[in-house]
Amino acid sequence: MRKTRKTMRHGFVAGCILAAACADAADTPQQTTPDADMAAAAAGQAAPPNTLTEAERDAGWRLLFDGETTNGWRGYNRESFPDTGWAVIDGMLVVGATAVDPDVPVGGDIVTTESFSDFDLRFEFMLSEVANSGVLYRVIEEEGAEIWFNAPEYQVLDDTAYIEMGTMDMRTHLTGDNYDLHAAGEKTLHGPGEWNEGRIRIANNHVEHWLNGVKTVEYELGSAEWEALVAASKFAPYPRYGRAASGPIGLQDHGRNVFYRNIKILPLGPVSLFNGENLDGWRVHGTERWYVENGELVCESGPDAEYGYLTTDRIFRDFDLTVDFRQEADGNSGVFFRSGVEGTIVSGWQAEVAPPGLFTGGIYESYGRGWLVQPDAALDAALRMGDWNTLRVRAVGDRITTWLNGTRMVDFEDATIGEAEGSIALQIHDGGGIKVRWRNLKIVDLGG
Repeated sequence: MRKTRKTMRHGFVAGCILAAACADAADTPQQTTPDADMAAAAAGQAAPPNTLTEAERDAGWRLLFDGETTNGWRGYNRESFPDTGWAVIDGMLVVGATAVDPDVPVGGDIVTTESFSDFDLRFEFMLSEVANSGVLYRVIEEEGAEIWFNAPEYQVLDDTAYIEMGTMDMRTHLTGDNYDLHAAGEKTLHGPGEWNEGRIRIANNHVEHWLNGVKTVEYELGSAEWEALVAASKFAPYPRYGRAASGPIGLQDHGRNVFYRNIKILPLGPVSLFNGENLDGWRVHGTERWYVENGELVCESGPDAEYGYLTTDRIFRDFDLTVDFRQEADGNSGVFFRSGVEGTIVSGWQAEVAPPGLFTGGIYESYGRGWLVQPDAALDAALRMGDWNTLRVRAVGDRITTWLNGTRMVDFEDATIGEAEGSIALQIHDGGGIKVRWRNLKIVDLGG
């Protein structure tokens, strides 16, 4: 957020927060051991600041701040870390640490030396009074451009102070917001002197902001809604805003103290479910034909003309899956998720793949409730029969969303689906005469 040069509540001194935080951090060990991890987990406690638990390390989490140095960070549009403005103090990365005037930033914004595309980022922050900062992602560094010209921002702010100022509309400018575009819903923000946990998760351009364990906003980069909001925002003059597929993580300097710690990231790069050579990682169910040809996975009706399934060995709960398919003949098929197969009896839910007019992208529950949701008939125009199509299925808790060639087909919530987990499965329908080709089966495991 751009700085408002107005101060208030001068009885509070930012240095008091710094002193208290330093005393707290100074008593906290900076290293941990697997035994300590397990003991902390058993006691329901988090790991010490700026460390990872054994489970986090095994899952692939990485620290972006070690609590002692600025390794892995540099100034925005610079090769080195700022020599003023920022400091590491007792396990905290502090913005405004050497500012003489608390309303004048002297260090400038900083970015990670490494770039990230899809990720789960978690960080703790503590505000001083009238504090103003932000966490930006997929930063584009452009000479002469401010960091916010091109990078979306998770706002970090002393909400109460700026609301009381009344100098501007704060609806999309508060902590946890997607700055200037999306306003947070209900949330709990701990005020100056207390720690908060922020989180940004992005997978396949779907972005979520979290604050203290509560999702505040979610949005889809590049969607029609997002494009309309950008066009009506302060970012309209900047054609590269939010367009980067990858980039550094950034922290913003507006002068007043903000304290960061426990900055850690889990890269969420998509994993390929099909190696293009054989059916390793998959299991065939039934007598229908599944084979690899020219680097593509093919399902084809066999002599029995019955149902057939190909299931992943891996189990998934929350995920973001994309797959290309081309219907050579008939094309009545589907992508099952959170499913199980016994023989050729499937339990689970199907994102439909079918010929025109048969609800591709809809969700069907086999041997149960049948159709749960069908896309609007007009959306069927997105299907390219006989050509390659891209189906995307995103499942997070109760919520299921599908897209076909970039068109959102359905978006709904179902508590029964939300309780399940299981394999990803490709289906070939009974009746014979079916042939479908598949490729680029990629999934981002979102945990859950």
